[in-house]
This record gives sequence, C-alpha cells and structure tokens, in this order.
Amino acid sequence: MSVIIALAALALLMLAAYRGYSVILFAPIAALGAVLLTDPSAVAPAFTGVFMEKMVGFIKLYFPVFLLGAVFGKLIELSGFSRSIVAAAIRLLGTRQAMLVIVLVCALLTYGGVSLFVVVFAVYPFAAEMFRQSNIPKRLIPATIALGAFSFTMDALPGTPQIQNIIPSTFFNTTAWAAPWLGVIGAIFVVCAGMLFLQRQRNKAQAAGEGYGTELRNEPETAADIKLPNPWIALSPLLAVGIMNLLFTQWIPQWYGKTHSLALPGMAAPVTTEIAKLTAIWAVQAALLVGIIMVLVFGFQAIRGKLAEGSRSAVSGSLLAAMNTASEYGFGAVIASLPGFLVLADWLKSIPNPLVNEAITVTLLAGITGSASGGMSIALAAMANDFIAAAHAANIPLEVLHRVAAMASGGMDTLPHNGAVITLLAVTGLTHREAYKDIFCITLIKTLAVFVVIGTFYATGIV
Repeated sequence: MSVIIALAALALLMLAAYRGYSVILFAPIAALGAVLLTDPSAVAPAFTGVFMEKMVGFIKLYFPVFLLGAVFGKLIELSGFSRSIVAAAIRLLGTRQAMLVIVLVCALLTYGGVSLFVVVFAVYPFAAEMFRQSNIPKRLIPATIALGAFSFTMDALPGTPQIQNIIPSTFFNTTAWAAPWLGVIGAIFVVCAGMLFLQRQRNKAQAAGEGYGTELRNEPETAADIKLPNPWIALSPLLAVGIMNLLFTQWIPQWYGKTHSLALPGMAAPVTTEIAKLTAIWAVQAALLVGIIMVLVFGFQAIRGKLAEGSRSAVSGSLLAAMNTASEYGFGAVIASLPGFLVLADWLKSIPNPLVNEAITVTLLAGITGSASGGMSIALAAMANDFIAAAHAANIPLEVLHRVAAMASGGMDTLPHNGAVITLLAVTGLTHREAYKDIFCITLIKTLAVFVVIGTFYATGIV
C-alpha cells in the first residue's frame, strides 16, 4: 500500500502537468495527499519542515541562474542577435541543409546560455521559412528544434550553463566541465543518430509526396527588411559565456580557497561557505553577467526602447521556471521521506552497477515528473550519498557520476507532459498527434546515449 500511495502521488502530478495545470499548485497537493494517506498528523509539519524547506533551498541556490539566463536570452532575442546568427548559418550552409542549420543554431544558442524556451521562440520563424523553402514537412520542425536545444547541449557537452548540467555539481562537488570526453562522445552519438533519423523521416515524406503542408496554424510573418547586426558581433556574447564559464570555474577556488568565512560588522556570527559546492553556480552566474553586459554594449540601440518590457518578461519567465522546478524539488523531498519511496529506492539499489543504477533512477523520475531538472533533483536529493558511496567502492570518479546524472535527466524527461514539449508544440502550431512521435524518437536516442557513455567509460576508462 505504501508503494501504491507513492506512485499515486507521482501519477497525480504527471496527470496534472499533462492536463496543463500548474505544477506549483499540484506539487504540494500531491505530496501532502500522500502524507495524509500515510500519517494524517504529519501533514502540516511535512509541508513546513520538508516541502517548503527544500523548495526554498532550491530557489536559494538556483534562482540566480534561472534569472540571469532568462535576461541574457531575452536580450539576445531583442537585439536581433539570434536572428543574425540564423541568417548567417543559412548563407553558409544554404536552405538544402535546413534541418542541420536549425540543429546547429539551436545548439549554439543553448550552449551559449540561452534558455531552452527562448530558443524555441527565437528559432521557429526561421525554421518555418527554411522548411517551407525546402518543402520539408512542418511537422518535423519540433523534433528538429528538440534535437538542437533539448538534448546534447542541455546536459552532455561539457561546460554547458544549462541548469541540468549545474545541479549535479552541488551534490558531487564537481564543475560544469565534469567528464568532458564522455560528454563529447555522448553528444556526437546524439547528433549523428538524431540527424540520421530526421533525414530518414524527410526522405520518407518526400517519397510519399508530402510537402511543407497547407492550412497550418501559427505561421510566422517575418519582415524582410529587418536590420541584422554583424553575425560575429552577435556570436561574441555566446562565445564569451562559454569561455568565461570555464575561466571562472578555475579562478573562483584560487580567489577564495576551500572555505570562506564572511564576517560583517552587523552579523551575529560569521558565515562559512564551502567553495567547492558553489564554484559551478558562481561561475555560470558570473559568465552570464559578462554575456549580458556584452549584449547591452553591442546591441543597445536595438534594445533601448524594449528593455523595460523585455526585462519584466524575462523576470516573469524565470520566476515561473524556477518555482515550477523548486516545487517539484519539494515534492520529491516529501515523497522521498515516505515508506513507499524507501521500498522503491531499495529496489533501485538492487541494480548492482552504480552508473546504470543512477541512470535508470534519474531518467525514471525525470520521465514521471516531466522535468529533467526536477527528476534529477528528486533522485539526487534522495540517493546522492548512496551513488557516491557505490562509486568510491567501484573506483568511479565523481565526474562520471555528474555526467551520467546530467545526461540521464535529459532522457525520458520529454514525455508528453513535459513543459518544454508543450511550449514547443504551442509555438509551432502543431499538436501531439501531428508531431510528438518524432520528438519521442529523439527522446529514445537521448536515453540510449546515456548507456553508450556508460559503456564507453567501462570499455576505455576515459573521463
């Protein structure tokens, strides 16, 4: 019965997300409903002492990353930098390589720190125009954007500033650059397999006489006389975020040492900080600040009249994204404290290989919650210490744990109730029935990549 209660709570949250209800509202409802069925007297203490405690802790650590990432992405959009990059890619590769161009542009934007949601809005108008000119079915646009934005640059490539690559650093005392070679190998596998699949789908559509389509919804109308900045200028803030992220990752421990004690005159007692646990987060925040300043300097004329409205939109988006994920984090903490979850955890622990154990646990919970960061947060909050102990016993570097957890979070997370999937389909004017099966195939490729990386590690020892 305890297992059924835990699974029912997860099912309720998944159903609510699928139906379009707010996770911020239904995460505590689902969690406290499970507590009510287990021990009614524990509902109030569990809400305050577990759910809210973990939720606030998540916001304390990660909200600045969400906020700065949203502001940076919005400025890239308002300045015309994203459009300039896409236009340059079209000139370089042509419309015949439409799918590859969109994948590369999405990858560049997300690896530069632009929010996945911003990438969808920024790239879709150009993707639609390229697909129309190349007579590729519009229904393949979501899968193409998903491959470029929701897969290898989100969690596989080393140094990516996306939150899915930052969360493991606080559990394993690693950095965003953990296990770089394994990350690159996983990314290559995803890109190659994903492009082969997309090209196969394009060829099948052409053989069947299927074109771009007619009577479509949400077709963009892009003005032909938009003044675009120089693509090298547009590209520079994205490159700067990646480079400065790497440099700050090296500099911060040198500046602060292993621990830092803050003692200001008005403080009752000094605050001691373990620098290793925060290096990755601080590095990403500093790198995004550098990127924001560069966009403001190079694109101020285009941004000036839209800065107030754009900043409000970015702040609202970052608040919603952070609160959604923090609510799932609090939900996971409550569920992890229930007896039913302990039974499930014991079953997962029975998987003898620590990396396979971690991969299955993380991707399973990411799929159930419909969130890569939320599912990974639940898994690591409950089982990180067990993963670390098993890794030490098997002489597995914690950097490998970091990369496997990050990549597994981006595996089965993109099920139909995933927020990014719902947003992607809404923006492109397509339905699940029309476009989701191709997105799901990308999901399967991404999930398989995690086990390719694990196999590569055991076969070669490369990190």
